[in-house]
Parts: sequence; structure tokens; C-alpha cells
Amino acid sequence: MTIRHSKKRGAAALLSVLLLASCRSHDFPNYSAKYREYAYVSNSGSNTVTVLDLVNIRLDHIIEVGMHPVGLAASPTRNEIYAVNSASGTVSVIDAEKNEIAATIPVHRQPYSISVDAQGKRGYVANSGSNTVSVIDLAGRRVVATVGVGEQPGLARIAPDASAIAVSNHGGNSVSIIDPVALKVRSVWEGCPGATDIAILPDSSKAFVACSGGHQVMVIGLARPAEGSATAQPDRLVVFLDVGRTPVHLALKPDGGEIFVSNFDSNTISEIATGSNEVGGTYLVGIHPSRGIVSADNTLLYISNFGADTVAVYGIDDGRLVGSMHTGHQPDALAFSAAGHLLLAADSGAGDLALLRTKLQAMFTLLPTGSKPSDVVVKAFELGK
Repeated sequence: MTIRHSKKRGAAALLSVLLLASCRSHDFPNYSAKYREYAYVSNSGSNTVTVLDLVNIRLDHIIEVGMHPVGLAASPTRNEIYAVNSASGTVSVIDAEKNEIAATIPVHRQPYSISVDAQGKRGYVANSGSNTVSVIDLAGRRVVATVGVGEQPGLARIAPDASAIAVSNHGGNSVSIIDPVALKVRSVWEGCPGATDIAILPDSSKAFVACSGGHQVMVIGLARPAEGSATAQPDRLVVFLDVGRTPVHLALKPDGGEIFVSNFDSNTISEIATGSNEVGGTYLVGIHPSRGIVSADNTLLYISNFGADTVAVYGIDDGRLVGSMHTGHQPDALAFSAAGHLLLAADSGAGDLALLRTKLQAMFTLLPTGSKPSDVVVKAFELGK
């Protein structure tokens, strides 16, 4: 399959690649001979997943998958990547050691995303065209259950302790909570127009849901069993929080203390304190912020500004913008390299991946992907382990 790029951008990318060896500095890790690290990019416009070698900074493979691949997930326990093919109604399983298709699993109509549990045993696929969630036995490569939810589910997020699955029903303006053992919906919460992204706290106590059709985030307290002197609690609606217009993404700090909301049509982010369920402030960051990601040390938030071709850098402790990095056209999905020295930004309008150096807060290079890159995940491993 041929991937077309402009001559100007192609020449610039080639020049960048040729200069990589002389541009590396001490902030790049030293890798063992058996170490592998790849970035996987789903290209919804070319029906491919691009594999980029992050050790040698180069294109490794272009894998043909199903039609209109969108969501991606990496297995936490196996060297596998899962690509959701929206127009084919399938999930492609990619062997990360060989970078080839290992299996194709049929699901339901118009699947959009996949969430994998912490043990890597099950995958949960939100099927927006059939109002269902497919539950996949990832080792057995088969669907073991199908759960009916609300209209046009976009995301099915499994809680860290596997006690709940939260589903955002974009067309139904609601959120469904699934019991992962019974595999049945145990509660439904309405009043969240255009429900999209979901963040669940590390202790699995709350789910925060972006209501992209309005200007709020719904907070749901997730059911807890009786512990000690504490009585059991059911799922419960906690509060609606006012944020900016069109909240589309929620970036959770690794320590779970704060969530940052990308308000696409307000050009702002809103900062939510998860313990008190309060909006601490709203800040201008750029044109049409679409995604956010927080550094492992909880100090920096990176925001892709879809309308400005930049990634903004926000200092969490200082509460202010501390930098900005240029990318390609219309940056969207973000991911860190395993060591955190690179930030990857999928440029949905340019068909490339921007590699940004987090220490220098500057562009490192651009690598070509396919048409309309939609998502990016990173997988790192040692061969033979």
C-alpha cells in the first residue's frame, strides 16, 4: 500500500532521519541488544497500522488491518497490540515481536475502542453501531459475552481493580456501568450529552465522564463492598462539574489527585481536584485542545492543540503554561515513550507522527504514518522474556 506525502514534507522528514545520529544526546536511554520498543499508529484513512521503531527512530512495518482502524490498546502482559477496525467490525491482534497479524476477532458493528484489563486476559470493545460491548477472551481469541448498553457507545473503560466497566454512550447521552463478573448492566446514569472520554481513579472509587455535547463532567461513585466498619455502597451519581465548552478528553495524573479536561471549543483546560470533586480553575492553552497526557512524575501536562499545530506544556505545580512545541498539522492522540524522553503526537491532518523531546521541549523529528492517524500506543519489551 502506498502512502503519499508532499515532496516538501517528505524531504524534511528524510533530512531529519539522516541527522538523527548526530542529534542524539545524553537524555536518550542506552538500550540492550534484545530491547525492542515500537510505536503503533492506527491510520483510519489507509486501513493500516504503522509500526515505528523508537530505538533506531525509523519506520519498521506497515501492517494492513481491517477497514477504518481507530482505537488501539497494548497488552500489559503479552507482546500484543489490539487494533479496532470500525468499518470491518473486527479487532486485529498484532504480534509485537514479529509485527504481523496473529489473529482477527469478529465483534459487532462499528467498534470504536478497546480497553484491556490489568491481567491482559480480557478486552472490552465498545460497538457504536450495535449499542453493545463485546467481551473478548484475548488468549482464546474469541468473544465470550455481548452486553447491551446505551446508544452509540464510544468507550468501555475497565476499573483498575476490575470491579466495574464504565461505558460512555455518546448517542444516548448516558453512562452504563457493567458488572464484570455477571456481565450485565448494573446501573445507568443519564444527563451527560455526548458522553465521550472516561477516567477512573487508581483506587477504582470514582468514574469521571466528559459530556462533550455540553460543558460538564459527570462524576459517578462506583460501588464498593463492605469493608471493616464501612457499609457497602452502590453506584451513585455524585455531581456534575461545570467546565468549558465541548469537553472531549480527560487526562488523569498518575497519582489520581487531579484530572485535566480538554475543552475543545473554549480553547481551555479545566483542572479538577478528584478528592473534593471541585474545579480548581480553567486556563487558556491554545486553539482547540483535543488530548492531554501527564508526565510520570505528576509535574507536567502536555496538551495537543488540534487547531494550532502545537503541543502546549502546562506546569501543574505552577498552574501556568511553561512552553509550547510545534508539531505537524492537527495533532491529536498522544503517548510517551517507555522512558518518557519522547512525547509522540499523531498529526491527524498531516499523516505523520511528531517525536518531541520532553527535556528540551522541542521537536526531534517527524516520521511518516498513513492517512488520518487516529491513535498511538507504545509497546516495549526484551526479546526472550
